[in-house]
Amino acid sequence: MKIGIGSDHNAFELKETIKHFLADTEHEVVDYGCYSEDAVDYPDVAFEVSEAISEGKVERGILICGTGIGVCIAANKYPGIRAALAHDVYSAERAQLSNNAQILTLGSQIIGPEAAKKVVDAYLSVAWAEGSKRKVDKIVEKEQEFVSQNFRSAVAGSNCSVN
Repeated sequence: MKIGIGSDHNAFELKETIKHFLADTEHEVVDYGCYSEDAVDYPDVAFEVSEAISEGKVERGILICGTGIGVCIAANKYPGIRAALAHDVYSAERAQLSNNAQILTLGSQIIGPEAAKKVVDAYLSVAWAEGSKRKVDKIVEKEQEFVSQNFRSAVAGSNCSVN
């Protein structure tokens, strides 16, 4: 599986640990930054990984910041993306099995490297078998409704017509 990984500067060290861990597996890893401990805004990296998933460049993503919350919120703003914060094996598995989350988020100040490896492995070891499909479909439908409304509003404001 092709995995996109990214972090802010607070999580650079854990990102590198997870990247090397994944390189020792059958997964191909694409690093979207950051590339040092120099300050980086986590939304920028979260949007890059989200875009890569949306465009089919990678199959899943792993995002890491200090708590995992910021990258999770940012990734979930990207249309079509479902990101899930998990710091335990069960939640990581359920993120994929129940919710078809394309992105797992972690907090470098919350979880240690060895536990993070177990969580990442659990997330990547399962595939969505359309568990909770009805619920996920409701989320996707609502998102499409909002995206469509915003598009119509933008077009209406630009004096263009929509057929």
